[in-house]
Amino acid sequence: MWLPDEALRPLGERRVLVAAGIDDPVVATVVAEVRAATARWGGAVTVASPDASLTGDEVRGHDVVLALVPSSTAPDEPTRALADDVPTASGSFGVLREGATTTVLGLDSPGLLYGLHHLVRAGAAAAEGDTPLTWYAPTNDVRMLDHWDNVDVHPVMGQVERGYAGGSIFYADGRVREDLSRVASYGRLLGSVGINAVAINNVNVHRTEARLLTDGLPDVARIADLFRPHGIRVHLSVSFAAPMTVGGLPTSDPLDPDVQAWWAARVADVYDAVPDFGGFVVKADSEGQPGPFAYGRDHADGANLLARALKPFGGTVFWRAFVYDHKQDWRDRSTDRARAAHDHFSPLDGRFDDNVVLQVKYGPTDFQTREPVSPVIAAMPRTRLAVELQVTQEYTGQQKHAVWLGPQWSEILRFPLSGDGPDGGRPGGRTVADVAAGTAGPPDARRAGLVAVSNVGDDAFWTGHPLAQANLYTFARLAWDPSADPQTLLDEWIGLTFPDADPVVRETLHRVLDDSWRTYEDYTAPLGVGFMVRPGHHYGPDVDGYEYTPWGTYHFADRDGIGVDRTRATGTGFTGQFPAPWRDAYEDVTTCPDELLLFFHHVPWSHVLHSGVSVAQHVYDTHWEGAARTVENAAAWDAIAGQVPADLHARVAERLAEQVRSAHEWRDQLRTYVFRHSGIPDATGRTVY
Repeated sequence: MWLPDEALRPLGERRVLVAAGIDDPVVATVVAEVRAATARWGGAVTVASPDASLTGDEVRGHDVVLALVPSSTAPDEPTRALADDVPTASGSFGVLREGATTTVLGLDSPGLLYGLHHLVRAGAAAAEGDTPLTWYAPTNDVRMLDHWDNVDVHPVMGQVERGYAGGSIFYADGRVREDLSRVASYGRLLGSVGINAVAINNVNVHRTEARLLTDGLPDVARIADLFRPHGIRVHLSVSFAAPMTVGGLPTSDPLDPDVQAWWAARVADVYDAVPDFGGFVVKADSEGQPGPFAYGRDHADGANLLARALKPFGGTVFWRAFVYDHKQDWRDRSTDRARAAHDHFSPLDGRFDDNVVLQVKYGPTDFQTREPVSPVIAAMPRTRLAVELQVTQEYTGQQKHAVWLGPQWSEILRFPLSGDGPDGGRPGGRTVADVAAGTAGPPDARRAGLVAVSNVGDDAFWTGHPLAQANLYTFARLAWDPSADPQTLLDEWIGLTFPDADPVVRETLHRVLDDSWRTYEDYTAPLGVGFMVRPGHHYGPDVDGYEYTPWGTYHFADRDGIGVDRTRATGTGFTGQFPAPWRDAYEDVTTCPDELLLFFHHVPWSHVLHSGVSVAQHVYDTHWEGAARTVENAAAWDAIAGQVPADLHARVAERLAEQVRSAHEWRDQLRTYVFRHSGIPDATGRTVY
């Protein structure tokens, strides 16, 4: 991935001093990285204890100094001058360039690791010029990846649910792998980009996975041992019914004393095995998973049960807000899946314990290519809330299509939850990123952050499509700093993954990836309507595939028009869940943004968009043009054969060819569907079947 040996060459060619005790596992990782790089590239490393008496000349005899922030600032220490505004967030680091020496100061051991990799990303530029001491602190305390890996191979979902890169790196043959070297490499990759939490099993907890909490703890400890040196805490997804299915109790009622005692005992066992265990991830009363509703309790009751068991050990409950009626009647226009999370959770604001994080999908439905920001994010100011993204590309091409999601995520994170109007937020107003980070609430509010579903597997290229690695990298870097420019992050990934590549390689990667999200949107479900995918596996077009099913993912197309009426005036009332100005902007068809029109309104095929074309013509145009761009991208990639490794080039070429085929299938099905329903021809005369 993004740490080939060549990426560490600029560091490895230099004389490096590490002034930190190596009894800490994360500091030991820093020392090991420097030793390996200097051994390969001809540099040198000196390791000194943090309290070693080093003269200024001894320090200046090194090109790079890596040190922990000391408890004092004696003149002869490597860090002889510190600013007054040292950050307090774990993982923070400072960088100073003075004379011929670059100094990295870690606030703590993770900060030292992140500072090291800051230098790796900077490359040769880290050793140029003079710069004052500059501090870097993570915006989000929580920077987490959830794995939907199954210990047993599920008969429908396979080993990794919504996994598109082979089998699990954790499990094989119904148990944790004996050889976990791939996990160790994965931990190194995640630590280099600031990820600090990983849940290692599917949120849909099946029978074998439920026993990771009990019989499987020794193997969980083995995995935790590999993540710990990279500053990453392991979490488990648990079943709310575990007191019954694993513990043999007659109930899982969160208010039952025996249930509470059972969870307290299990948590104590977990921390005996994994002292730095992070906590639990829970999907409850959702898509058939058990939860507190069975006992007449609510989600706060359920989450607080687990939170109180974890509290003495410093653990956290990540309680997912993905709760809706998945057995609804398609004939019933009043039931709206998009409303469900807000209906369930907003009345509970302020009732969750402070070690509960409500984990909310960025949109109200299900990781679609385009949907509005979930109104839950703005509705719970007294609740710790993490925003959940999906790095694995369930609805965005499944790592068969090159779709870089950085621009989508950045747009979501920068979205103003309140402002002067739909075209811009009020200066100083809350954004999605502010809420996730916990910086939009009261000063004493506990912070949360960003969570995403991981996209790696045991494939040789980790993510199936080698270019899908850019999504994992970009998520991690945005989790550290949501205000970062995604184009800059993509350029970082390219520079690390393809060091010293010919400029044409960099240009080609940008050509394929820069606008790939919008290209995918152009040839798939239009104007925010969502889905239109083949049921079950969710790959490829099936315009009416979900239209008469219980899942609540409808578009209501007929001869007159298409879209879902979610207005307060005539529809489901979903627009009323938003704060001003969005509740009114989305309510009115004249102010609703084009890209979300069909999410909020049922309109005629002839309805003219703000862009000046009709809905029908928009589909005709965008689907033709989006499919055409996939052909251009495949040709551009073919042209750099021989300039990237042959096996990588072949894999990407194969995936781009499939993207071309699939995009044209999407193009032809959607264009034909619109024509057969509306009777409106394509004004350009292009072929419609």
